[in-house]
Amino acid sequence: MHIPTGATQTIELLDFEDALALSGRSGAYDAAKWIYVPDFYTEYRYILGTRGRDPLICIGINPSTAAPDDLDNTLKSVARIAAGNGFDSWIMFNVYAQRATRPDDMDRERNERLHRENMKAFAYILSRVAANGVSPAIWAAWGTIIEKRPYLPDCVREMVALGQRYGGHWLCAGKCSAKGHPHHPLYLRRDEVTRPFAVEDYLTCL
Repeated sequence: MHIPTGATQTIELLDFEDALALSGRSGAYDAAKWIYVPDFYTEYRYILGTRGRDPLICIGINPSTAAPDDLDNTLKSVARIAAGNGFDSWIMFNVYAQRATRPDDMDRERNERLHRENMKAFAYILSRVAANGVSPAIWAAWGTIIEKRPYLPDCVREMVALGQRYGGHWLCAGKCSAKGHPHHPLYLRRDEVTRPFAVEDYLTCL
């Protein structure tokens, strides 16, 4: 369980580029296999995933306790779905970068600096995949938790715009909610097949 010590506005944050420059230096995990930014367990996380040319980029709402070689059940499901759908790796990304096992504990107001650095991290991942000549596969997987905070839909809109910039295509897995929210990775069948997700249509009713 990760309960934030307080609002992220009250803690010291590493900018994404500074955190990325330090990534892999701790020696706490195999940096040839994992990408983990920041490179230590703290109140926020920009990126967690495995390295590859064609990853499945999963978008949740916010990170919880997972770290390299210590995945929670959500990340175990993400890894299974990525492998089952032919991807050589996976990246877990989030609409908001604050760690909180219970979404009700997330910041009441958006931390603009944390959000800005999170979007830089997302652009970095997209650019790396696009540089491989691959259309980034972006799995919308935030579930109904998108309704927890009023700032979250606007974060998603920015992510969709970034996806367009880098030629990404959106996917979902499992049944969408009555309001059209894409299914969370938990409780999906092991053999669940990803399918196209009309994210721009979704935004019109978000």
